[in-house]
Amino acid sequence: MTKFQLNRRTLIKSGAAIGAGLALPTIFTSSARAYLNEPKGGTVTLGFNVPQTGPYADEGLDELRAQELAVQHLNGEGDGGMLNTFSSKALKGNGILGKKVQFVSGDTQTKSDAARAAAKSMIEKDGAVMINGGSSSGVAVAVQSLCQEAGVIFMAGLTHSNDTTGKDKKRNGFRHFFNAYMSGQALAPVLNAAYGADRRAYHLTADYTWGWTQQESIQEATEKLGWETVNNVLTPLAATDFSSYIAPVLNSGADVLILNHYGGNMVNSLTNAVQFGLRDKMVNGKQFEIVVPLYSELMAAGAGANVRGVIGSMNWNWQLQDEGSKAFVKSFGEKYGRPPSNSAHTCYAQVMLYADACERAGTFDPCGVVDALEGFEFDGMGNGPTLYRADDHQCFKDVLVMKGTENPTNEYDTLEIVEVTPRAQVEYAPDHPMFAGGDLGQCNSGA
Repeated sequence: MTKFQLNRRTLIKSGAAIGAGLALPTIFTSSARAYLNEPKGGTVTLGFNVPQTGPYADEGLDELRAQELAVQHLNGEGDGGMLNTFSSKALKGNGILGKKVQFVSGDTQTKSDAARAAAKSMIEKDGAVMINGGSSSGVAVAVQSLCQEAGVIFMAGLTHSNDTTGKDKKRNGFRHFFNAYMSGQALAPVLNAAYGADRRAYHLTADYTWGWTQQESIQEATEKLGWETVNNVLTPLAATDFSSYIAPVLNSGADVLILNHYGGNMVNSLTNAVQFGLRDKMVNGKQFEIVVPLYSELMAAGAGANVRGVIGSMNWNWQLQDEGSKAFVKSFGEKYGRPPSNSAHTCYAQVMLYADACERAGTFDPCGVVDALEGFEFDGMGNGPTLYRADDHQCFKDVLVMKGTENPTNEYDTLEIVEVTPRAQVEYAPDHPMFAGGDLGQCNSGA
């Protein structure tokens, strides 16, 4: 460790970092460090950047619900939720570092340019010290890059592409959500047990970073077990009718359709596939099957009866019975009258993890937050013991394999847990080929 690094860490851990404002140069003294948007008064502002319009708007609304709930809990309002189960006890319900938490929000529109513009406005005009949210990996990669350039922390929301903590990883960015590789490793053994090793798969894939890495991950994992990949067809994110993409599947010789789609895209493509009668067909002497690698409760509800029996994976689900999950579900349900989605859960957790890191570091300085989060191990927030790996800022925890509920008993009984895949099964080395390239680089405090 260099003398400079030692001095910086000492200052941060002592809580002595003092910002000098946006326009001043970075200045280091024995007791001060400048950083962007240092809170000067009795409040601190967080920026919540979610899709309020566009194909992932339902996910964005649920994320915003959870973010608002997290702010209430941080400020000592409500029942405290996961503050009561979180293994770290740094947060006391009196804001962050004694400052009351307030927030501003932006609409990503599920478009990278719009998401960057919204984040930029919250940072420059509203003084946000952290940006959280998003329901698209294309958005996450774009906003993560902006936050790195600006000098604030990005706590990613729903982003599943391998690239977010792979080739596009940044020192100022952190991901709690699982990734496409993890989905493949969790799903493949379950698919093999349910449908056999002698299968021929046809992929429809959303044409952007998430779709590409999801398709690559599930193909690699299933082919290792004996599956054959018949075709992979890219589909535009803006598509709403997938009939023209489903028709060729009928004559392809495939007996499994893998829908690497999310949100409204998945609802529409699955609906079209069922309308074409794929689930009623016998191909190669086998019952035709459909797989949805990445699930959400909101997607399942949108797909209705079409989702019954369809296997997929999730980061978290409201039916988990650990104390952290139960506490969050209770708080969310009492406030909004419905169970939270897994995108809501990850945004709530990210806000709490950021706030906790500030408390443990004794500063809002992004570089202090980075130090506090890298290699941080915690529990009590769902999914069991979790690690924020220092090498790439990816969280490692248990992954869920889900199936559409065959006989639902109420409107929220859309998915059932098939298997809780242990963390060890989905872990990988930092230099794994699917995550090759990219460099975390240096922390940027923005001063």
